[in-house]
Amino acid sequence: MCGIVGYIGNQDTKEILLRGLEKLEYRGYDSAGIAVLDRQGVHLFKEKGRIACLREIVDPQTCGEVGIGHTRWATHGVPNRVNAHPHQSASGRFTLVHNGVIENYEQLKTGLLASHDFKSDTDTEVIVQLVEKFAGESETVEEGFRKTLKELKGSYAIALLDKEDPDVIYVAKNKSPLLVGVGEHFNVVASDAMAMLQVTDQFVELMDKEIVVLTRNSITIKDLEGREIQRGTFTPEIDASDIEKGTYPHYMLKEIDEQPFVIRNIVQKYQDLDGKLSLDESIRKEMLSCDRVYIIACGTSYHAGLVGKQYMEKWAKVPVEVHIASEFSYNMPLLSEKPLFIFISQSGETADSRAVLVEIKKLGHKAITLTNVPGSTLSREADHTLHLYAGPEIAVASTKAYTAQLAVLAILAVDTAYAKGIELDFDPIKELSIVANAMEILCDAKEEMEDIAATYLPADKRNAFFLGRNMDYYVCLEGALKLKEISYIQAEGFPGGELKHGPIALIEDGTPIIALATQEKVNLNIRGNVKEVVARGANPCIISMKGLQQPRDRFIIPAVHPDFTALVSVIPLQLISYYAALQRGCDVDKPRNLAKSVTVE
Repeated sequence: MCGIVGYIGNQDTKEILLRGLEKLEYRGYDSAGIAVLDRQGVHLFKEKGRIACLREIVDPQTCGEVGIGHTRWATHGVPNRVNAHPHQSASGRFTLVHNGVIENYEQLKTGLLASHDFKSDTDTEVIVQLVEKFAGESETVEEGFRKTLKELKGSYAIALLDKEDPDVIYVAKNKSPLLVGVGEHFNVVASDAMAMLQVTDQFVELMDKEIVVLTRNSITIKDLEGREIQRGTFTPEIDASDIEKGTYPHYMLKEIDEQPFVIRNIVQKYQDLDGKLSLDESIRKEMLSCDRVYIIACGTSYHAGLVGKQYMEKWAKVPVEVHIASEFSYNMPLLSEKPLFIFISQSGETADSRAVLVEIKKLGHKAITLTNVPGSTLSREADHTLHLYAGPEIAVASTKAYTAQLAVLAILAVDTAYAKGIELDFDPIKELSIVANAMEILCDAKEEMEDIAATYLPADKRNAFFLGRNMDYYVCLEGALKLKEISYIQAEGFPGGELKHGPIALIEDGTPIIALATQEKVNLNIRGNVKEVVARGANPCIISMKGLQQPRDRFIIPAVHPDFTALVSVIPLQLISYYAALQRGCDVDKPRNLAKSVTVE
């Protein structure tokens, strides 16, 4: 959520900023704006809606070599032009963009800034007004900026322009992601490297509570006390071509189709010289020395964690608890004596998960991050990282990152089992290869999935239920999340056995029921549950696995090892959700109110 771009150099900045913001659209936003600084002053353009709307109001005659831009996901104040970034100080001297949440903004408004009039409802405007106040009381703008940051409580990534000094951008970071990009006679700032791959592939990581003074030819990093910090550059492990849709109408469909490749890539990356699945010895040591694993995640990653728990307990005999990060932060359970924490996050920037990581590190516990972004905050701050190798995921609704998480969790469990001397009754590499082949078959079944969406989830349907047992239940949770995320249908996933304990009261004539039947030991049970809802008027769509199918099943999934069914059964649910959203005219890649990277708690 929210994205920042900035440029200072020798080219006209407005198109660089607009293109950068377009690369950040995947993060989710509801308004956008840019500020271009030249010798005459600041030219400000802000608009509610998409970047395309912003482009329409940007004056083509505006030309400056310094600028900042922002995509906003509303937290304080409704989405409108006034609340959109950039924000300016009362005199117009300072212009600022900000990601994050300032927790004490109301106290600052009524305290230090009691005499100020505010134009917006945002917490961000407090920052720029403080900068003007403290800059006027200090010898330098940098000193005033530093004083401002010391007053802020919460998270921030900031880029600041000073109308009286068009040769510098001031930058600061705390808890929200921000990078500085390095070029020849220019430098950039971005909340995601993808935004500025158009101009550079060399970036500098910023750490919490650091300030950067950015000019065309220099990058000066300091801490809040003014001490300079030296740090080298890195090259992100992404390719600009990876983030293009190509011939696909939507990123989501492209990313669904990439899943077979992702599984094969993961298997290749995590093989040792003998061709066996294997992890780094340091990670293996952590798994062997712990007495309990705590998986911390949110949303789709939480659902992946539920499946991962089954892998670790069944194969590696390691007890596992799975927790929602936002709940764990404020209600930490009684921990075991030697806990190991595993954080699952596609972006590696999830604020709720990072809050837990900060707390458990204070307690001296070890942490592993599973992420798709190796240089992300969670990756840097954890003790170890397991890379998902899924490539950039642009669509807000996660698909390939989810299956990548399942695959890496499976490999972690396999490696731990091997290290314990536990013999598994299957060849994981062979079975994952079968999974990849089954995924290809399922990705080619788009017409059938489109027909299922039209039949069971027509435009007049406002709710749907997903039923499953055992592993299928966890996939149903993910399927329901996908459907509600992008089609706005009220969807819920339930264990089949829980129906009679309340949810069956919601069943009425025509209620869509999507049921998974991929687990042999509960196959008859889930079919009995389907009969119960059919007796109340529901319209059932049963998706079963080959070998377990019955004559009236709507779709048959290719057979895979029973423990790996979650990797394949989710693909029909992803595609059904995609087509249900399309037939409603929804914005599949950028659903309303949602953000790709949830960088605020």
